[in-house]
Amino acid sequence: MSANSVHRATLADLAKAPGKAELIGGKLVPFKANGFRPGRIVGRIIRSLDNFAEVTRSGVAFTGTIAYAVPELSSGRESFSPDASFFTGPTPENEMAFPAGAPIFAIEVRSDGDYGPAAEREMATKWADYFEAGTEIVWDVDPIAETIRSYSRSAPETPTTFEAGMLADAGSALPGWSMDVTTLFRP
Repeated sequence: MSANSVHRATLADLAKAPGKAELIGGKLVPFKANGFRPGRIVGRIIRSLDNFAEVTRSGVAFTGTIAYAVPELSSGRESFSPDASFFTGPTPENEMAFPAGAPIFAIEVRSDGDYGPAAEREMATKWADYFEAGTEIVWDVDPIAETIRSYSRSAPETPTTFEAGMLADAGSALPGWSMDVTTLFRP
């Protein structure tokens, strides 16, 4: 290997990463841990999705510790690690491995650094990556505004906004599942 060579990270490197990261453009991109409020919101979503999965046997709910391996996308992305998600694809032959393919429903809960023009551009790119990989619905959960913007693969430019007093759902990705927005954001 010459002095000018740069190691291109792989899924094997991602599996050895010491914390939450995603594989984008051959580089491991680390993510910081959630704070108190985002963590509580993620927990409520996971409980609800896991209960739905147990009752319907229609898929599996995952926390942000999961990494989904996807074929390299046009952006260079090869993995996702959403804060919460629902997966309906096949169980990997090696259950210790990453699931192959994208979740049908991905939830991203904003943290401190997820506000402002640069963060909005990064999130728009990530939503496009999700849809290119096959995700049907992506939630952008905003703990400060106490709203959920739900983006669909079929109409990615026109999100549905859910707020207090409404039931937020995942549309055709998870028929019959919903969450009360007021309950989701309670202290």
